Amino acid sequence: MNAARGPRAVFRYLRWYLRELTGEAEYDRYRARHLGHHPHAPVLTRREYEVLRTLHRETHPQSRCC
Repeated sequence: MNAARGPRAVFRYLRWYLRELTGEAEYDRYRARHLGHHPHAPVLTRREYEVLRTLHRETHPQSRCC
C-alpha cells in the first residue's frame, strides 16, 4: 500500500462522514434525483432547498417528548 494513499483515504472517508452527519450531502442527492426525473425543470438553489428542508422539518417533527 502506498504510504500517501492511507491518509488520503482517511481524509475522504472523514469528509464523507461529516457531510452525511451534517446533512450537507442531502442537496447533492436532491440535485441528482431532480435532474434525473425532471431534466428540463429548474433546480432549486442550495439556499432555497435548505429553506424548504427546514420548513418541512419544523412542520413534520419526527419525534416528540411525551
